[in-house]
Amino acid sequence: MKSIKILLIAVLIGMMLFSACSNDQPKTTTAAKSTVKYTCPMHPQIIEDHPGSCPICGMTLVKKSGEASEGAGIDLNTVLQPVNSTAITQVHGIVPQQKTVPVTINAEGYLDFDTRTYNNIAARFSGRIEKLYIKYAFQEIHMGERIMDIYSPQMVTAQRELLFLLKTPSPESSLLNAARQKLLLLGMTGSQLSQIERTGKVFYSLPIYSSYDGHVHDMPHSQMGDAVENVSAGYANNRSLSIKEGMYVEKGQTIFNVVDPHRLWAVLKIDQASVTQLKPGQSVTISLPDAPEISVDGKVGFIEPTLRQGDKTATIRVYLHNMDHSLKVNSIVKATIQTGNINGLWIPRAAVIDLGTRKIVWLKQGKVYQAHQVTAGVSDKDSILIGNGITAADTIASDAQYLSDSESFIKTKDHE
Repeated sequence: MKSIKILLIAVLIGMMLFSACSNDQPKTTTAAKSTVKYTCPMHPQIIEDHPGSCPICGMTLVKKSGEASEGAGIDLNTVLQPVNSTAITQVHGIVPQQKTVPVTINAEGYLDFDTRTYNNIAARFSGRIEKLYIKYAFQEIHMGERIMDIYSPQMVTAQRELLFLLKTPSPESSLLNAARQKLLLLGMTGSQLSQIERTGKVFYSLPIYSSYDGHVHDMPHSQMGDAVENVSAGYANNRSLSIKEGMYVEKGQTIFNVVDPHRLWAVLKIDQASVTQLKPGQSVTISLPDAPEISVDGKVGFIEPTLRQGDKTATIRVYLHNMDHSLKVNSIVKATIQTGNINGLWIPRAAVIDLGTRKIVWLKQGKVYQAHQVTAGVSDKDSILIGNGITAADTIASDAQYLSDSESFIKTKDHE
């Protein structure tokens, strides 16, 4: 009898234990179900707590657990944000700095003749070139140097009129002075005029002298087959002289252009973001990439007030002295322009991505970095000035390009 009681007690205890285990099992299953989420492989923004199909593409939802994200302290919705507007990374963050930075503008350009030194030698009368003393382009000449002899029927007639008046027994002074003045205005020198009056002989071939110092630049001639009318003076086509002995020149025609080779200017291209920092008189250092030993100092001489057609950069000129002829026209140059100190909010240039129409930084928002649009101003070698978009209290990614896939289309809140 005692044994039966012990057996019944053992059976009762076993039933109680089995009942307790049966009650705990549904709770464990329910807890497991609560941690299981279902998402679409193609559209990770679709999150469901039960199996089914994607409402966008119809694919079967798959299980996705959020334990890893929750364990890392990042919400599952944060992980599933589109990568073109939000990034999770351990890249180093930096804080913008309010400071004063000495700003320099770097530019490129080329050397050209200073057109302020251009001086034209034009024919004052029509005639035929009997003798030409200029033999090649860029030949150096000096003031008073003989450059050509011209036979001109007009000048011969004017000289004969003067000699006829001089042979008159009592020449009228007004007519005599008018004849002399006519020859002087046509280009005859005072010494030549005195020689005519002294010898009584006519100059059939009249010498022409230069009024300027410099290098000779040839001008297209009307008798040349490839001559172009109204072509301004230049050096690009000066390979051989177009003017020849025996050619006829017309009154007022430009025969040569004389340029001072000791005075050049550097034509520089400046982007629009830096134009507002430019002022005439700022110091400029010019260097030649092909001749690094050459460095020339100058000043901003002129800032063109308009943008050239098809060009979104401004053009400035830097006046240079070329006394030793070390600088050659058409050489490519690099320039560094000192524009002074600017106080503002500065960040490293690597922290900004230029998308063409806008510039963005990666702004830290909690555990992630979010693409954020900013307005950028001038820049120096390593830093860039931020106009608005962030403050000194914000944290941004130090390397913006590292967070951006080369094939990503970065979106900000204003452009989503």
